[in-house]
Amino acid sequence: MGGAGGFEIRPARTVAELLAAEHLYDGPARPEWAERFLASPGHLMLIGYAADGTPAGFVTGVEMVHPDKGAELCLYELGVDGPYRRRGLGRALAEALVAAARRRGCAGVWVPVDTDNGPALATYRAAGAADEGVCAIRAWSFAPPA
Repeated sequence: MGGAGGFEIRPARTVAELLAAEHLYDGPARPEWAERFLASPGHLMLIGYAADGTPAGFVTGVEMVHPDKGAELCLYELGVDGPYRRRGLGRALAEALVAAARRRGCAGVWVPVDTDNGPALATYRAAGAADEGVCAIRAWSFAPPA
C-alpha cells in the first residue's frame, strides 16, 4: 500500500508490529492486548512507515454492524509522530482506512473528534470527510485489568 511523502502504509498483522509502534500511542502497549486486537474481527490498524522503516504514524478502525445500517467503520484513533507531521501522512492514513472500509463493503466511515482539535479536523476534511455537526460524547471508564 502506498502513501504520501515517501511513507509506506500497510496493515499491522503481528504483535511485534503493534508493539514496535508503541511510541505513537497514548500509553504503553501490552502484548496480550495486541494479541486480542489482532484476533478481534473488524479491528484494523494501518501503520505508516518512514523510509528507514520507523513507524511514523498509525490509524485504527473498528467495524460495526447494525440491523438497520449494515456495516460502518469507526476511525477510532489517528496519530502521527512529531517529526513526521505536516507531511501528508495523517491524510494518507485516513484515506487508506476509508479505502479499506470500501473494500470491506462498509456503508461509510465516521470519526468522533473534539471540536477544538483543529489539526484533526483539517486532516479529516482534507481526506474527504464531511462535517455532520456538533456531537457530544459521554463515556464510562473502568480501570484496566491487572
